[in-house]
Amino acid sequence: MALLMIILPPFFIFFTGYLGQKLIGFDIKSISMAALYLMSPFLAFRTFYTNELTMEYFYIFLFCVLLCFLLVLVVAVSSYFSHASKQQMSAMMLGGAFMNAGNYGAPVVLFAFGSAGFDYAVVMMVFQSFLMNTVGLFFASLGGEEGASIGDSFKRVIRMPVLHGAIVGVSLQLFSINLPETFMEAFNMIANASIPTVMLVLGMQLAVITRKRVAYQFVSAITLIRMFISPALAVLIVSFMPIDSLLKSVLILLAAMPAAANTTMFAVQFGTEPDLVSFTTLVTTILSIVTIPLVLLYLGV
Repeated sequence: MALLMIILPPFFIFFTGYLGQKLIGFDIKSISMAALYLMSPFLAFRTFYTNELTMEYFYIFLFCVLLCFLLVLVVAVSSYFSHASKQQMSAMMLGGAFMNAGNYGAPVVLFAFGSAGFDYAVVMMVFQSFLMNTVGLFFASLGGEEGASIGDSFKRVIRMPVLHGAIVGVSLQLFSINLPETFMEAFNMIANASIPTVMLVLGMQLAVITRKRVAYQFVSAITLIRMFISPALAVLIVSFMPIDSLLKSVLILLAAMPAAANTTMFAVQFGTEPDLVSFTTLVTTILSIVTIPLVLLYLGV
């Protein structure tokens, strides 16, 4: 029951967004843009400004890169043996290689490990967002109806507001620039609004996902990779890293998160099997009600 009390509060917020979208019908894109461009940068800024830079940042980045590389490799092998087309392979990459570390993972980490674990989760969210907007965007364009140039991908990356917030936070910390307390209070208010807003957005996104004709063998393969192989690889990777047990637990838990909701937007934008990607997001999110408590049990929470 204690494990369910960790996973149920986030799902209550997801359900609130889901119900609101079904009953009222919001402009999801506008709310999502507000969370992405107005709130999340302040959350990233606060995390990198208030937490001393240590080697743990390097290990989190290294973990993200290694896990992404191994998952891409696993998905490539799986798609080859399942005779997936280029579009289907790209959709499998989007669903299998990128987890929902932001609007799902970070809140669960907060409930499970408190503010110390949450700070780690935000750092990983920034690095994961960078990978999703580079590697993920590459595969979305690769399997899309219209290709995107390297220049277009680069422009998208440098426009990432979360990355900007992190850079400003790191810069002010390195130069020992102290902001007035009143300004930090304002920043904290915006930062604190970020996570519940993106959680509501995820619920809204799930409300508009519909099950259409999808190849279930690919959904099953992506689900297996995202929910089981990914955390297993995370356990292997962190076993070789000289980091504390809290950070190891946070990284393993985030690696077990369902498919990232943002990959659905990529799939829709480029025409990369959007029905397959969105349905996989829905299936893995629902399945996580069972799998996340099992991971928490493994971590000794």
